[in-house]
This record gives sequence, structure tokens and C-alpha cells, in this order.
Amino acid sequence: MKLSVVRGVVLDPVREALVSSAGGLLLQQTVRVSGLQRALSAAVAPWRSERATHDPGKVLVDLALAVALGGDCAADVAVVRAQPDLFGPVASDPTVSRVIARLAADAGQVLPAIRAARAKARAAVWAAVWARRRPLAGAAGSRDGGLVIVDLDATLVGAHSDKERAAPTYKKGFGFAPMCAFVDHGEHGTGEVLAVDLRPGNAAPGNAADHITCLDAALLQLPETERSQVLVRADAGGSSKAFLHHITDLDLEYSVGFGALDTVKAAIETIPETAWVDAIDGDGSPREGAQVADLTDWMPDPTVPTRSPARFGPQHWPHTMRVIARRERPHPGAQLRLTDHNGWRITCFATNTGIDPTGRHGWPIQDLEVRHRQRARAEDRIRNLKDTGLRNLPFHGYTHNQIWLEIAALAADLLTWTQTLAFDHHEPARRWEPKRLRLRILHVAGRITRTARRNHLRLPRDWPWNHLIDTGWTTLQTT
Repeated sequence: MKLSVVRGVVLDPVREALVSSAGGLLLQQTVRVSGLQRALSAAVAPWRSERATHDPGKVLVDLALAVALGGDCAADVAVVRAQPDLFGPVASDPTVSRVIARLAADAGQVLPAIRAARAKARAAVWAAVWARRRPLAGAAGSRDGGLVIVDLDATLVGAHSDKERAAPTYKKGFGFAPMCAFVDHGEHGTGEVLAVDLRPGNAAPGNAADHITCLDAALLQLPETERSQVLVRADAGGSSKAFLHHITDLDLEYSVGFGALDTVKAAIETIPETAWVDAIDGDGSPREGAQVADLTDWMPDPTVPTRSPARFGPQHWPHTMRVIARRERPHPGAQLRLTDHNGWRITCFATNTGIDPTGRHGWPIQDLEVRHRQRARAEDRIRNLKDTGLRNLPFHGYTHNQIWLEIAALAADLLTWTQTLAFDHHEPARRWEPKRLRLRILHVAGRITRTARRNHLRLPRDWPWNHLIDTGWTTLQTT
């Protein structure tokens, strides 16, 4: 036996029936409650070979479990395979590769099938949570406080080899620029991945067609009862006439960043000082040194367009659009921009939500500005998704990586669904990011014992977060 660096501890050569991912039992229960494996098995059944031993739906679930536990490539499914008492039989690496290759060969049909299965599982999870409390903030069916907030944003994923359709990015890198859509759970939760569309690295951040495609895919992920009360949030990349008209035609609301155009500059210079009101923070307290104003009535009339709408799309902004500006003193040392006015840092966004200072027939302008500023949560969702499979696209083939992104979305949703189902909305663990969730709950070791023809999982006696695993297990068992 070899002495450890820890005094008094030695490595014993005797091995026991232990598992290293005991908290993964909660993920398995979430798969059961959501019906994810059944939905995936039915969805990809047409692509199962006649003599296949392993169900492709089970292979996708095992890959999603491996990614949820921290894996970043298909080979990391070995961690799940090494714990058969917890996760059951798992396909070998060659079988996993063949399944992905078979699905990637018909990606045009497979991707909608996988997404439909994920939407079915999401509906089951939301229905289970609804028995206790709506998974989102506010009351269902109410646009004031009950909106389903969908955040769209593009991000960059680097490629360290010449992968198919990888291209230079605007940040002088090389890789891909996927467009992502998330649903925001509000202050008491995290968020779910609705759509991840893979794009080459040179794809424009403000491409209207990509935004429309991603939004349409995201809406299909929502339960039908929630699709009519959606608020779409995006940065300035989403402020295209075609995209805003698409949202308006769907009778949805939007809150998107708006560039400092010449019309905005003219409005800033002419709006009276009395039109500016003090901004507030998310808790309702005054935000020091910040003010907001509605610029819509002060913006000059737009010029008459000369391009054909039939060929180039809408040439006017939606008539219900309003432009709201926030001005704030830059922090010490910040460099002023050309769009800043009299020492104020100016940022704008556009919305079609009604404005009413009293809040009875619309939203106070300060609340609209806070609502838009909370779009920054999308950056957290992207960071978490990169920590759950998005950071590394492991395959050379473009369609193979499209399948991988669906697996990453499944993994991220499994983590969020587990938190949503297992914990009350006041429990801090409901808001933990993947790294903390793995370190404290998923990666705890346990011992498998067999008594009375049943397997029992025993956790470490003094593990500080045992109560969370116990609570999550009990809640999921009764769901």
C-alpha cells in the first residue's frame, strides 16, 4: 500500500461496489418523469437498424446524461457505462459512433424528430411542476407578469481544427456562431434551452432569417397553452424590420436592443429634460445616476424607402414599436462613444408593450427598462450551455455536430428539469449553475448494496448536501 499525501490515509487495494455519480440518480428520475427516453425512442425508431441491440433513443439519453455529468465528447459516455447499476446497460463507443453517423446522414428529418420528442418531454415536466407551482414567474394566461420570456442570442464556439463549415468569426477567431433561444424562469430559477441552431462562424449576428428560424423552433418547444403570451428579448442583432414584423404578425411582444441611428440621435438632442425619469433597479429601488425616456414622439419621420418590400422585406418599422432610451453616467475611466450625449452613456431598446405611467393599462417605462436589462440572464444561460457540451463540437461533420448540439440541449434541459422538479422555488439549489450542481450533488460517491432483491444506494454519512439529494429523490419519486 502506498502512503497518501494526507497523513494517516493509505490506498487500500480492495475494491467495493461504489458509484462515483450517485446524484445522477436524480437525473435518471427526471428522465422517467419526463418520459424523455420513450419519446426519443419513438422519434428515432425509423433510423434503428434491424439487428441493432441498443435503442438509438437510449443511446441519445446516455450521451445526454454523460454531458450533464460534465462530459464534452462522445467518448465520455464511458463514465455512464462504468456505472451499470445506476444507469443500466450502455452502448460501446463504436456503437455510439455508428448511431450518431446514422442519424447525421438524415439530419434534415432527424433533427425535427428529436426536437419534437424534447418538446413532448418538456410539456410533461411543466405539467408535473404545474401541480405545485408554475415553473415560470407570474400567472399563466396573464400578459402582465405571466409572460413567457424567450431570449435569443448568438454566441461563438471555437474550432481548433478544420471542421466542416467552420469559418472565421468577427472576433478574428475560427469556428461556429450558433443561434440560441432560452426561456427565462425568472428570479427563482434558471432557464431552459429551447433551440440551438448551428451556423458557420461568419454568419451575421443580425441575420433576420436566422432569428426567425430560431424563434419559430423555440415556440414549437413551448406547451401550446403558453405560446400566445411570449415576450421575445434580443440584443441589437434582433432589431431588424423583418424580425420585428414577424413577431408582430404572431401577435407576440418584443423587447430588443436598438442601435443609435440618426433618428435616435435627433430625438436625444430635441427631447426636453422633463421627459427623463429616474430609472430603477430590479428590486424597485432607484438606480443612481440613470434615467429613462420614451423617444418615440421625438423621432423624426422616416425617409421614404426606395427598395422593394417584395424583394428586400419590410421597409418600415412596425407601427406599434416604441423606442426607449436609458442614459447613465459612464463609470470612471470609461471611454465615451460617438453616440454619447453631453457625457451620458446612451442605450436604447424597442418594444411594442403598452406604456402607462400608472401601470393600469400598460407598463411603467421604468419597469420596461428593467425588464429589458434582465436580458443579461441570457449570457448566464449561454455560459451554462457551454459548460454542458456547447464549448466543444467534437465531430468533423457539420450534421454530426448538429446532432451533438441537440444532445447538449437535452443535457442542459435535464439539469434544469431536475432542479425544477426536485426543489422548491425558494431553495437556492434551484438556481445553482451546472458546475456547483455537479460538485455538490451529482458527483457524490455512493455504495450499492443488494438486500431483499433490491439495490440500495447509500450516500456518505457526513456529506453536507445529503438533505438536498434526499429531498430531490422523495419529490421525484412522488411526481
